[in-house]
Amino acid sequence: MAKFGYTLEVDEETMARAYGRELPIPWKKAVELARQLRGKKVEKALAYLDGVIALTQPVPFRRYKRWVAHKAGYGPARYPVKAARYFKKIIESAVSNAEYLGRADPEGMIIRRINAHKGATTKGMTRRAHGMSTPWNQETVNLEVVLEEME
Repeated sequence: MAKFGYTLEVDEETMARAYGRELPIPWKKAVELARQLRGKKVEKALAYLDGVIALTQPVPFRRYKRWVAHKAGYGPARYPVKAARYFKKIIESAVSNAEYLGRADPEGMIIRRINAHKGATTKGMTRRAHGMSTPWNQETVNLEVVLEEME
């Protein structure tokens, strides 16, 4: 997998992965959420995502924070609920893949790599006044998750 000039050495004995292709979520929110989940244990990551979905755990925005309201103790932060639901689904799929491959404890694995890349744009048009129309496109995200067993 030589994409963007780097390769990930995937050890088939200790790793499991899952992909989400063309997910209809905002790319900027996916990048910020991936930054928060990177390096966490799977069980803590799933608990974090449950908190985001329940609107009790905000996701701090570090890069894409223009006009983002502050949350007490977190600074600029939001609750990307839709993105969190898709992230949870992909992480659970990676855990399922780990169980299928016979890993010792899939819940005790860590998220080694989690990346959100821009996907294809679904083209659309919306009607306007006087017989005109304007683009109404849907941006998508490709999500990659690689889990690794802890030593």
